[in-house]
Amino acid sequence: MDSEQLIEIANTEMPFGKYKGRRLIDLPEEYLLWFARKDEFPAGHLGQLMAFTLLIKSEGLTHLVQPLKKPR
Repeated sequence: MDSEQLIEIANTEMPFGKYKGRRLIDLPEEYLLWFARKDEFPAGHLGQLMAFTLLIKSEGLTHLVQPLKKPR
């Protein structure tokens, strides 16, 4: 994971589902765990970012990503 991915996690909006429009870093950990348990993260870059987001949240590192958010 590099700094560019952290910036993406802070600013990329969820493009579908219950939390559509919410930034990845703001998704509930339980929602990300649901994808992980079902082994159904979306294919490609979005799925990779979601998996990294889960890792960040599960390790208690969300506070490191929050300052990277750009104003809407």
